[in-house]
Amino acid sequence: MGLRTQRFDGDPRAALEEVYDKHANSLYQYALMILADHGAAEDAVQQAFLQILKLGKRIMEINSHYDYLRMSVRNECYRMLKKRRRLDSTVKRFTFNPLLERLDQKIISDDEQRLIEDTIARLPAEQREVLHMKVYENMTFQEIAQMIGVSMNTAASRYRYAMDKLRDVLGPGD
Repeated sequence: MGLRTQRFDGDPRAALEEVYDKHANSLYQYALMILADHGAAEDAVQQAFLQILKLGKRIMEINSHYDYLRMSVRNECYRMLKKRRRLDSTVKRFTFNPLLERLDQKIISDDEQRLIEDTIARLPAEQREVLHMKVYENMTFQEIAQMIGVSMNTAASRYRYAMDKLRDVLGPGD
């Protein structure tokens, strides 16, 4: 509904404000789970909205603005991760700091919440994504599988691997 009942009158930005107000925070949380970086998550959401804005009046043809934006955010996140990996490998070739290397490998936190956040941030992006959809968005494995284009078993496995890693860090009773 939403945008379908509005008239653009040549101004798709006005209609896009409704979509932004409704979905920006959820999309940001989704991007943050994939990227584990606040600034990058904001950038990914911004890029998704810029892409939909470029559609102009064709925005009315989109059945689900949230699904369209979610896929745009997802694609942008993975593009950013790919770019980050290339940059990281280039930097590692030219620099090495043993102290930073040791700090990266340790989880230094007394606060359990911080420990959970750090552990989640270290999960592979695919596992973080499924964990976010399952835990924070209460999606079924079937919905997750359809959204990210994998089988239901793959979605369930990614969730299980993520939960196993969290249990390893927190211990069996937590």
